Amino acid sequence: MSNEAIIALGSNIDARQNIENAFGRLHKHFQLIKLSGPIVTSPIGITDQPDFLNAVALIETALSIEELVSLLKKMEDEMGRDRSRAKFGPREIDLDVLIWNGEVVDEDYYERDFLRQLVAEMK
Repeated sequence: MSNEAIIALGSNIDARQNIENAFGRLHKHFQLIKLSGPIVTSPIGITDQPDFLNAVALIETALSIEELVSLLKKMEDEMGRDRSRAKFGPREIDLDVLIWNGEVVDEDYYERDFLRQLVAEMK
């Protein structure tokens, strides 16, 4: 069975390079249907850090959502994500499932205008 997911990507450490690297890694594992253009956003929570670069990718996968989340975490780790940092602190890469088979599965979608803006590019 094939599933569609929209993955949110975010980085504020070597952001352009890390977003491009993440798109490449997603392309190796999944059928990439569409990519959004990246947008720059101000940090949330801890504001004394560089702006973030954010994008989304629409993918097709045979994985379950649990398997997908696990693989995304593994990709973050491979890209050097430091999980000891504060929740809203700087990060090399953040990969989150926003939409799964047309259903919003991450509450951040409703709280962050830029995510809705990026997802709208997928239509």
